[in-house]
Amino acid sequence: MKKDEWFYDYPQLNNLKEIVYNSVEKYAEINAFVLKEKNGEETSYKYITYKEFLNQVNNLGTGLFNLGMKGKRIAVISKNRYEWVWGYISTLLGDMIAVPLDKGLQEAEIESCLIRSKADAVIFEDSFSELMKNLKASGKTNLKEYICMDKSSEFKNIYDIAKEGEKILAKGNKDYINTEINSEDMRMILFTSGTTSMSKAVMLSHKNVATNVSSVVRVGKVNPGDSNLAFLPFHHTMGSTGLMFVFAQGACTAFPDGLRYVAQNLKEYKVAVFIGVPLLIESIYKKMMKEIQKQGKEKLINTARKVTNGLLKLKIDIRRKVFKQVIDQLGGELRFVINGAAAIDKEVAKGFNELGIRLIQGYGLTETSPILSVENDKYLKYGSSGFPVTNVQVKIADEDEFGVGEIIASGPSIMLGYYENEEATNDVLKNGWFYTGDLGYIDEEGYVFVTGRKKNVIVLKNGKNIYPEELEALVNKLEVVKDSMVYGAQKADDVMVSVKVQYDEEIVKEKYPNKTKEELVKIVWDQIKEINKTLPTYKYIKNMVLTGEEFIKTTTAKIKRYEEIKKMQTN
Repeated sequence: MKKDEWFYDYPQLNNLKEIVYNSVEKYAEINAFVLKEKNGEETSYKYITYKEFLNQVNNLGTGLFNLGMKGKRIAVISKNRYEWVWGYISTLLGDMIAVPLDKGLQEAEIESCLIRSKADAVIFEDSFSELMKNLKASGKTNLKEYICMDKSSEFKNIYDIAKEGEKILAKGNKDYINTEINSEDMRMILFTSGTTSMSKAVMLSHKNVATNVSSVVRVGKVNPGDSNLAFLPFHHTMGSTGLMFVFAQGACTAFPDGLRYVAQNLKEYKVAVFIGVPLLIESIYKKMMKEIQKQGKEKLINTARKVTNGLLKLKIDIRRKVFKQVIDQLGGELRFVINGAAAIDKEVAKGFNELGIRLIQGYGLTETSPILSVENDKYLKYGSSGFPVTNVQVKIADEDEFGVGEIIASGPSIMLGYYENEEATNDVLKNGWFYTGDLGYIDEEGYVFVTGRKKNVIVLKNGKNIYPEELEALVNKLEVVKDSMVYGAQKADDVMVSVKVQYDEEIVKEKYPNKTKEELVKIVWDQIKEINKTLPTYKYIKNMVLTGEEFIKTTTAKIKRYEEIKKMQTN
């Protein structure tokens, strides 16, 4: 396969306004969003077409211009909901600067991000009203406008501003609609995961994101009218770019009710497309397989897989018919799953694909808008992150004897730099290449494999390198394990490979209801010793901490290793 090969036609668009207008022209009367509305015990659904969405964006954008926001910076903070998308896209289509914020940050961190980004306005949901009152009173930020997504007696609200904008438009004022987009300059400021002192503000342009969306659409097919469940948080570039990926192809986006309700929402909205993270996707698969075991159909399903795999070689695909009952557990329509944030278990990826649900692995960072490489509709290799997307070059720097080195990339989706942080920018942008901080290799066929974060590598006294992610993937396969973190614990003048394991409370209650903590530790430790037998001696896990507590995580379910290790050291 050639690096720049693609399978689906899509124009090379340079900004998000072009993407939105292109979709509205092609899919005007197709539903772009579905909103759940509850009135007591009754539930109803409101649909917004592509054409209606653009009208609402133009109304709100005109209203924002009327507030003096032209050329200004607007922060957006809330859970994933329609008003987030509305505010964010309205900001960007008016060539204003969008600052998506993580709703999970502490109040001091939110304030710090608003100060550092020099935001002029903030669009927020009602749950942040108290914080906004405090920010307004303190006067430490640059905020001039506070806009609530919900009806509020304290603040202006997004709906009233849009109504005012509609009136202005009706009088013939098209300043907002006619705004030309500067595709090359900074129009998004996104904060990387981490505490305030550690997070960096990534500067992205319209071109960064638009070229990335255009590239991924060319190799990943979504059908007009497909239902998409927006699970990944929008403040994360995988969430917001993923939204534009499905929007570019005429899909209808629904919003989840929360992590606990994802399986229910998949059925409720008959979801066809889902972009998620390993923890959730693997959990869905495990529950599905567990139900098959309960029904005593495991042997039948495995036999059917062998048969359908054999037929696939003859180009006969009957997987979705054979496994209809299994797929029905997920709503019956799920066809395309994209995994991001971290590598997924190979067996889970293989399992979904053998059932007739296309699961592909992507790789990227906030700094790369975000996708650098991805498996696609024609090429899969389990364990890999596929091929570099069109327009992007990926290579390995400082390879070791096994061909593993730092992954570096070049192309139009690479960030402009870190906002007001020249030193950090120069550390990662060198001679036209972005140094990702990730380690990996490219095989003889051109597939990209990510082995782990450079900063996470455990270096033993004998010079051997251990990639925690590799060992975690093995530990996480244990039924009793919900999640794990491998780290190096200092022991004399060397490092001891250790693991902190979070056990799955449901499994423990079901399988080991009467076991003491000490007995449970022995059970898990014995299983880890069995894993050790499959590894070279230097990779042996030699110490384990067992807990029922959740790990400290980012909103994309990545463990905050530094904070976890610090927590263990202080306990």
